[in-house]
Amino acid sequence: MDEASDQARFTEVFVPYLVDAFRLARWLAGSRADAEDIVQEASMRAFKYIRGFSGGNPRAWVLTIVRNTSYSWLAKNRPKALVLSEDLDQRARERIEQAATDEPQTPETALNAKLEAQQVRKAMALLPVPFREVLVLREIHELDYRTIAEVA
Repeated sequence: MDEASDQARFTEVFVPYLVDAFRLARWLAGSRADAEDIVQEASMRAFKYIRGFSGGNPRAWVLTIVRNTSYSWLAKNRPKALVLSEDLDQRARERIEQAATDEPQTPETALNAKLEAQQVRKAMALLPVPFREVLVLREIHELDYRTIAEVA
């Protein structure tokens, strides 16, 4: 294989899952800037090892690389005690708040949904990273348990 075929394979295998890669990195790192750095490093790793992709589940392969890159990046660039300042971006918060109720939005239901979403974010932030990771893979990325096992 040459570099052109590596680029084509990378584009076919890795690029379709960039959004998923960023979401996982964001949840694990807790910040947008760190997630961007992690995804960039994961992209470089994936390109370097694209010839090793044996044709299994590309999403699981990509998320495994992002997961491993996240942990190594965090170990290198963060203190051992990690405090999350922002678990969700605004769009995700709004989606959770809107999904919390099927009723028409009234000020009361909107406030209740917002409070509930805050409680969920706080509870997830208290979980150890491996448990939070499984929840993110299952509930945000909607992976089945077998794929989560492959990633983890």
